[in-house]
Amino acid sequence: MTKTSLSIDREKADAAALVLGTKTLTATIDAALTEVVDAERRRRLKERIGRDGGIGPTDDELRRLREPS
Repeated sequence: MTKTSLSIDREKADAAALVLGTKTLTATIDAALTEVVDAERRRRLKERIGRDGGIGPTDDELRRLREPS
């Protein structure tokens, strides 16, 4: 971890702490950054699911899996 100096809007930080259930400013910032990263991962996954037609095997993969070995 890196120690740094920041100007923080305390009202926003306090509101975020309530939402995130954190007790310290450091924990709030860390949790908020985690939420941003996770939200982007979810967005990319949702985009990929929409583009690829869902999750799980495709119809071709299912047919191939069902064929006797």
